[in-house]
Amino acid sequence: MRSPGAGGYFLATKNDPDAALWTAEALPSVVALSGLPPGLAHQELKPRPLALDSIVAAERDDHVIERFGARFPVHLVGGEAQPTAVLLPLDRLFEVRVAAALRLWRALNGRQPGRNPAALSDSRRKRLVLALRALDGRLDGATHRQIAAALFGANAIPDRDWISHDLRDRTARLVRLGVTMMNGGYRRLLLHPYRGRL
Repeated sequence: MRSPGAGGYFLATKNDPDAALWTAEALPSVVALSGLPPGLAHQELKPRPLALDSIVAAERDDHVIERFGARFPVHLVGGEAQPTAVLLPLDRLFEVRVAAALRLWRALNGRQPGRNPAALSDSRRKRLVLALRALDGRLDGATHRQIAAALFGANAIPDRDWISHDLRDRTARLVRLGVTMMNGGYRRLLLHPYRGRL
């Protein structure tokens, strides 16, 4: 299905075309689930079978589960995870993976998962939207002044002193951010806010 107005395509999903799937290697918040090795958990404390009834997207062994209004990307190692264990690489993103696994565990056990530390703030989302709009203008050959008028309104642009106006600098930063994102910088969003750990 073609993405409306974006020039790209959605990934194949089960019920929700907006639920993008990412690999566990690319996105540290993907929880890798594997089968529980024999003798690892006490018989009385073994986890209940994993119910994947709330899948909103699926592609091979990758799924997006929704509980309590939150979405959790999971990867089934070997396609089978009954009874379930979590596989956690002891890498520099271990704490990130543990936090994601804990949120999933809470949701699967009927508890509120808590705040998603990887969620973008509203101000960050708005800045990214402005940066992409600025990039569109730049790719169409618009000047920074024309881009600023489109982003902030023609009335916000002064007739004089444009060179020293703060919107000129802000627009230039948005254009640079948009170009950076286009040239692969968008991948950093997958590690938000943990990219400093790599």
